[in-house]
Amino acid sequence: MTVAEEIETRLSQAFGPERLEVIDESEMHRGHAGYQDGGESHFRVKIAAAELAAKSRLQRHRAVHTAIGKDILDRIHALALEIDA
Repeated sequence: MTVAEEIETRLSQAFGPERLEVIDESEMHRGHAGYQDGGESHFRVKIAAAELAAKSRLQRHRAVHTAIGKDILDRIHALALEIDA
């Protein structure tokens, strides 16, 4: 399972989102800090979930990070979040 698939699975299970897109943007960062051959180092997550709507921006980001889990976050270099409220 790819890192993107792991992220998607965990966020789906945690929030049952109306919209979820996990994009591996690693190739855009080739030659920059944190880039790894084969990708899976830089991700963008676009998510809309009712559970996140009532939270502040900081609470939303913390909830997404918690759902993804430290084990995955430790393996990637960057995670950009676009959370629809």
